[in-house]
Amino acid sequence: MKTAKITSTIVLITAIVIIINVLSENYSFRLDFTEGKEYTLSKATRNILKELDKPVTVTAYFSKDLPPNISSVSENLKDMLIEYGNRSGGMVVFKFVNPNEKEELEQEAMKNGIQPVMINVREKDQVKQQKAYIGAVVSLGEEKEVIPFFQPGSAMEYALSTSIKKLSVVDKPAIAVIQGHGEPPLSQMPQVYNELSILYSVETFEMTDTTDIPGKYRTIALIRPTDTLNSSHLDQLDRFLARGGNIFMALNRVEGDFSSATGMSVTTGLEDWLMKKGLTISDNFVIDASCGAVTVQQQQSNFVMTTQVSFPYFPVISKFADNPVTKGLESVVLQFASPITFSGDTTKKFTPVAFSSAQSGTAKAPLYFDVQRQWTENDFPMSGIAVAGILEGKLSGTADSKIILVADGDFAVSGPQRGQQLPQDNVNLMVNSVDWLSDDTGLIDLRTKEVTSRPIKELPDGTRTFLKWFNFLLPIILIIIYELIRMQINRNKRIRRMEVSYE
Repeated sequence: MKTAKITSTIVLITAIVIIINVLSENYSFRLDFTEGKEYTLSKATRNILKELDKPVTVTAYFSKDLPPNISSVSENLKDMLIEYGNRSGGMVVFKFVNPNEKEELEQEAMKNGIQPVMINVREKDQVKQQKAYIGAVVSLGEEKEVIPFFQPGSAMEYALSTSIKKLSVVDKPAIAVIQGHGEPPLSQMPQVYNELSILYSVETFEMTDTTDIPGKYRTIALIRPTDTLNSSHLDQLDRFLARGGNIFMALNRVEGDFSSATGMSVTTGLEDWLMKKGLTISDNFVIDASCGAVTVQQQQSNFVMTTQVSFPYFPVISKFADNPVTKGLESVVLQFASPITFSGDTTKKFTPVAFSSAQSGTAKAPLYFDVQRQWTENDFPMSGIAVAGILEGKLSGTADSKIILVADGDFAVSGPQRGQQLPQDNVNLMVNSVDWLSDDTGLIDLRTKEVTSRPIKELPDGTRTFLKWFNFLLPIILIIIYELIRMQINRNKRIRRMEVSYE
């Protein structure tokens, strides 16, 4: 009888396992406890997949036998592609190829734009370099988009969804980057251009006294003008707003000259134009204890030493409003920013969206940059100075329109101070703004889904200590609790067996 009972239990468990495996082929779900829901497809992705009317093929070129932190990228990508296939009704298909297996496959990967990278692999107490492929090609018909490399921890969903969106979108709305007043060309904003070109036809429009901004543009961008905008050009901006157009502006009210170590105010005519709408950008420098650094060369004996020195005139902004424009942003680096204030009437609404830290202040232009200065807490008596904001309402005429203003014209422009590579959140801030102004916010959540800057060293000492001991002790405590419960269960069984009535 006892043997039959054990056999039936084993058969029942086996049947349950088989049924679960059969069901899991067609039905699956995942529990996502991450703060940013990193393993849950966003609404934007689901909408993109729903709109597919042609099949998309994803060919993932991944080497095998990679270190765990890199091989997990392959596993996560496979799980994500399975969900893409399910959500798209089978319109997304995929395959994994190991280029290291054959020379033909390796040549195929490189021909498709997937170049190998060299990674360090530890083997028998030795570190050696191994050639690895960690990329994918997204194809729709004859068109294709290349994702040359998946960085561990990067926003994988954004890379996939934007590639699919870029291939599937047919008619892109046009946006204009204004020229004619010393603005930087698009070639100086390659990251911004690449991101914007996914959803938009990005064009330049040169303003003259005899032109008017074409009606095909819903949104225009005015980035770091250095020359004065005359009344004719300001009138064009007003007419654009009057018909419901929206403007993204990144303006310098102050600037610095490192050759003379001086800071000065800037005037382009937009200051008075904005002031009539209730927005004031003062000619003060925002200084912040949370800041970037500059490279300083110092002569010591016969040597020239190069060091990095904190420079409070480059505020690092990490305090943002809960707004679609800044959602998910963690760290934007500004250069020579200015405070923004609002004093308009009730027909307009101003929403500040980016602020200086709790230790910040202002410095009036003109001034001298003393890179050797020893800054103290008393130099930063202010908190939460607005450096970016949204103005909306009847800004010109009777139509509702919007202006997003960032009080630093250089934040989205590549330059010698920050090299050719901008911080990703600088790019995200501008692209999110254009998306929101253009009423196409589908990819905002995806673009900022990746955690870009969350160093544990910035946590308070008490929090760091708690996390360290919590991670160390939690598994031990759980094992002890389990053993105590198990001991109590066994003890109760022994007591029941000792009772007279036990059978």
